[in-house]
Amino acid sequence: MAEPASPSPSPSPAPAAAPLSQLRIDRGASKAGRKRGPHWGLWATGAIVVAAGGAWLFAPRAVPVQTAAVVSTTPSQQYVELTASGYVVAQRRAAVASKATGRLVELMVREGSRVKKDEVIARLDASDVQAAIAAAEAGIRQAEAGLRQAQVENTNAQAELARSKGLQAQGFISPQAVDAAQTRANAAQASVAAAQASVSAAQAQRKVQQVNQDFTEIRAPFDGVVLVKNANVGDIITPFSNAAGSQGAVLTMADMGTLEVEADVSESSLAKVRIGQPVEIVLDALPDVRFRGTVGGIVPTVDRAKATVMTKIRFDKLDARVLPEMSAKVSFLSKPVTEADQQPVLGVNPQAVVERDGGKAVWRITSSGTVESPVMTASPVAVKAGRTIGEVLEIAPVAANAIKSGDKVVLSPPAKLRDGATVKQAEK
Repeated sequence: MAEPASPSPSPSPAPAAAPLSQLRIDRGASKAGRKRGPHWGLWATGAIVVAAGGAWLFAPRAVPVQTAAVVSTTPSQQYVELTASGYVVAQRRAAVASKATGRLVELMVREGSRVKKDEVIARLDASDVQAAIAAAEAGIRQAEAGLRQAQVENTNAQAELARSKGLQAQGFISPQAVDAAQTRANAAQASVAAAQASVSAAQAQRKVQQVNQDFTEIRAPFDGVVLVKNANVGDIITPFSNAAGSQGAVLTMADMGTLEVEADVSESSLAKVRIGQPVEIVLDALPDVRFRGTVGGIVPTVDRAKATVMTKIRFDKLDARVLPEMSAKVSFLSKPVTEADQQPVLGVNPQAVVERDGGKAVWRITSSGTVESPVMTASPVAVKAGRTIGEVLEIAPVAANAIKSGDKVVLSPPAKLRDGATVKQAEK
């Protein structure tokens, strides 16, 4: 009998167990991974610090430098021996008033008006003077009538005297009658002389009133310009303005052709000033204009309070823009200057000019960035060096407008300075 077939072996569970083993959590590996994490963070931080330090170490640093400014100056400043300050004044200046007292009824000018000599510029009320003139003229007419009457009486007396003398010669009248006729003739002549004197007195009285009328017409004493109007129409004008509400001068005027500068010079420096010495005048109102002049006079007295001596400086050529009372600065020069010497040029501290590429150059500083964080860089600018003017050296840029007044430049540039280098202001 055949043996029964052996049952087939059951499948092995190993293949099913393998995937389960792979799903186990490897706690050792996880712990190992957690242990490596902090070390990698430290290495990363260190790398960043090293990179930043290297960047800072090898980055270009700002070079500390001293700076100076480019200024505008004039070649005439190299001849300055002494400076002083003063004011422009008019040597012919008048407070125009009237000798008469009256109310101002007409004013023909204002501030800035130009007037000619003897031109009527104002009038006072002259009604009372005109009445006095009319009365004087009536007195003249009355005196002239009396003169004519006296002359007629004198003529009659002279005729009667002649007849009396003729009758006496014929023996018809006595000598006493002739004497009486002579007396009447003499009296008539005296009456004529008195009448003539009365006419002269009346005429003189009229002249007095005409002079008074002239006083009511205020005229310009010379050619000039009205500076100040001191009174207005309706004001009472008096020769002495002590009365309340009255004015003395009607206006103030000056001859603009007599403008000059009065400057105070210290008495210790007076030896440097002489008559005829050339000077340069700069007015505060016209700082860009330089006027030439000469010392016209030195007042022979010293102001004890200020220890100064006043000098009077004449303008070589007056300008219409020059006005009285302008403040002025005067430079006393060692020699006369030309118009070319008064043209502005650029100047800089001599220590800012260096040799570069066979020529002269200055290192100009330019600023960029923000106001809070400005960045200054230096670049060379080729220049031509000129004269030494005072404490600065004249320079002229080789390229037009390459440098201008007010620009900052480096003083004594260091040898390591390169074009475009970043600079900073060095601490003093």
